Amino acid sequence: MSSRGLWADVALRAAWARQDWAAILREYRRAAGLSQRDLEPYVGMPQPHISAIESGRRQVTSAEVRARITEGLRVPPELTMAARRPDLDDWAPPVELRERIAHGHVTGRTDLRTADWIGEVLAQHRRAEDEIGGLDLWPVVRSQLDAVTLLIPGTTGPAADRLMLLAAEHAHWLSWVAWQEQRTGPALAWIDVAHGWAVDGGHTDMASWVHRIRSYYSLRHGDPVRALRTAEAARLTVGLSPAAASVAAHQAAAAAAALSERERARRLADEALELALQVPEESDRPGWLYWLNPTRAMLQSADAAYACRDWQAAADGMRAALPGLTGYPRDHAYYQARLEDAQRRV
Repeated sequence: MSSRGLWADVALRAAWARQDWAAILREYRRAAGLSQRDLEPYVGMPQPHISAIESGRRQVTSAEVRARITEGLRVPPELTMAARRPDLDDWAPPVELRERIAHGHVTGRTDLRTADWIGEVLAQHRRAEDEIGGLDLWPVVRSQLDAVTLLIPGTTGPAADRLMLLAAEHAHWLSWVAWQEQRTGPALAWIDVAHGWAVDGGHTDMASWVHRIRSYYSLRHGDPVRALRTAEAARLTVGLSPAAASVAAHQAAAAAAALSERERARRLADEALELALQVPEESDRPGWLYWLNPTRAMLQSADAAYACRDWQAAADGMRAALPGLTGYPRDHAYYQARLEDAQRRV
């Protein structure tokens, strides 16, 4: 595997974001399949020194040693300019990002290989969210967004639109992490930025998805009226793919159930399940909906039944589908708790 390919490894990128030099060496060796002795020519230090760093007996404090490791392990540019975890004032979208977007569609040609690479890495971040916390990866994703937006002023036409989508995906990810860290204002700011970029780039699925996320935030914040209004805006976006329409309908069902509009919620939940089952293959869904397979669609339908207090339907649906949910420990725990509660209520 190439050095750049190794740096797609999420655990390795998270170690870099923490500037944990012991973990950087360990994770690089794991990803590359190298021994400590194999690593000697990469970092220009003997195996005993590498062992001392990895064990914590020796700290990397010298700028020269850090530079040697950075160069030897070929750390990608979007990581070398990554900042540390956000401080209190660093959560919100900075003005310069919007300035770069404002200068999009200038006539020019941009090499999109960097964007392709960053898109692949973002997909890895999504899939690793259950195992590696978003806060550790924040500076990495924030730096990736810088790299993407810096390309936009030199692009035009479809290339610029493609970069807009990638920027919107990053902004959505940052919003989600900010929300989980209870930074409500920045979470809303990032999701608004993501929506604007999605609309500017003509990406209806992403524009709908960020409306859906905003609806989720409102529902969790105890405002089902606003949640239903926003979910309906997501659902009624013109030109949606079946997968994007499915998640919007499911969110509208959850909001309707919270307002005790149970018949409306059931109808929307049935619509969501039918749409999701039209695209069982991951390749037929937007990248951020990689998880919406038939198992997940059936669990969401059962979850809507739970929200409508249809305890038997909820228990039956979750009991049937839950064994098929693998690789998502947090979501598995969520549905398992729902199943147990529904069974008690039955």
